[in-house]
Amino acid sequence: MLLIRKNKTPLYIGLISERAAVKHGGTPTTLDHDLDVLPEVGRRFTTAEFADHVDDIAARLHAAGVRPAERVVIHKSANFDICLLACAVARVGAVPVMLSPHLDGETVATLLARLDRPTLLTDAAKLDGELAGLAFAELTERVVSVTAPRPGAITLADLAGSPRRAPVVLGPDEPALMTHTSGTTGVPKLVVHSARSLGSRYRWQTMVVRFIRGPQTVAMHVSYVHSRMYLGLAVLQMRGLPAVFIDDPAPEKVADVLLKHRPGVLETHPNQFLEWEALADDPRAPLATVKFFNSTFDAIHPSTMHKLLHASRRRSPVFLQVYGQSECGPLTARTYRKRNALKADGRCQGYPTPGMTTYRLVSRDGKRPSRTSPGYIDVQTSGRALTYYGEQERFDKQALGPWWRGGDVGYRTKWGCLHLLDREVDTIPGIDSTLEVEDAVLSRLDELTEFVLVPGPAKEPVPVVCTRQDRPLDLDRWRTAVADLPPMTDPVSWRLGDLPRTATAKIRRVELIRRLHEQMAGSA
Repeated sequence: MLLIRKNKTPLYIGLISERAAVKHGGTPTTLDHDLDVLPEVGRRFTTAEFADHVDDIAARLHAAGVRPAERVVIHKSANFDICLLACAVARVGAVPVMLSPHLDGETVATLLARLDRPTLLTDAAKLDGELAGLAFAELTERVVSVTAPRPGAITLADLAGSPRRAPVVLGPDEPALMTHTSGTTGVPKLVVHSARSLGSRYRWQTMVVRFIRGPQTVAMHVSYVHSRMYLGLAVLQMRGLPAVFIDDPAPEKVADVLLKHRPGVLETHPNQFLEWEALADDPRAPLATVKFFNSTFDAIHPSTMHKLLHASRRRSPVFLQVYGQSECGPLTARTYRKRNALKADGRCQGYPTPGMTTYRLVSRDGKRPSRTSPGYIDVQTSGRALTYYGEQERFDKQALGPWWRGGDVGYRTKWGCLHLLDREVDTIPGIDSTLEVEDAVLSRLDELTEFVLVPGPAKEPVPVVCTRQDRPLDLDRWRTAVADLPPMTDPVSWRLGDLPRTATAKIRRVELIRRLHEQMAGSA
């Protein structure tokens, strides 16, 4: 039975800034870096100026030959201008396809082939780097460089002054944006969003942002290629909230940005918040003004929430944890405060939003889903994507009528709260929840900056750990910390920067397992 009504209000990302500028044209957006595509713009501009830049770039793209309904791959060096480019592509009526700057050339080539000769919007750094040697004549319709000229590529700067054109609006159920899944289990899938599905997610987030009182500055460090960025941008611009977008996530750089702009809201990926725990120890108190911490990509460790909340000097600061998926958007949420963050069960993902999202648990083994026998988490939302581009059969395997099976397993408490234990592909024999073990260890050992529990060659649980400043881990402290946990091997130490990550800073566990097995085989 269909429980969630179809969303009636589409969101067109090519028109966001233009519509927002009518009421909030003077609202500032500030960056910690220069734009690649328009370096003369500087690091601060208004919503009205943002809208003008989108219109300008859209005119240049049309002059380059981009037309409505075409697919335009955006794969360039990390920079906020990725957002300008995506909005400009959408304004032409084409479909922006967002590929992470972190993808390797082989993966990009695979996705270009799947898209059947799209336009590639990139930069000189990518063309000279990981994309060098790709057969662009076979893989793409055209290549456009947003920076320096390169042989065989159209240069966007050469098209400056192209005549402006009216925006093109496609149907609400047509493809409007493509993003990719995290790629933690292999080549990413291309998720096709419509204006209607994006509008549903926007509606959910506008409901959440109503809790923000007054003109508080919002600071974000979020992947430029994730759908969350465009929904966040829409909410900020339509509400007239000043925004600061952070590109460099190094804690010392972030501290400087926060001290300069004093935001009331801070959002980033859960694993980035883990690294930013160091900000809580900064004597300058860069987190003092933060009232709301927002983490919308994955579960976050209770010890991390506790440290960040206690670094705020605002009255009753709040940590909002949202569980969602690329294919469906936000699904459940829960808030935490100073008094309960450390006591929180890190597996608790909160509650669905009545009338907007719901979930069910489906048995995997004939038993009623429980903590010891978790079931499949099926979700239902009007924000569900249309398909995986070029992989409809793969999408259909997870689309069970109105329900979506995303591959996570968990159970429901007697209060109706959803507890996420693992992704099914990450389960390890003898471990009820790898995530739960990781939560426990990180809360006990402050010297750890990351801990990932993965299966070894014989399926044995192997802890991969990273320490602050790469200092050697005290094995006696480790053994004391894990004494009451399921048996594991001794930890394997890695540098934090060597862990393979997705665009949203998740650990690519399959790739980590592959590298770990190679390392263990080489040392045998």
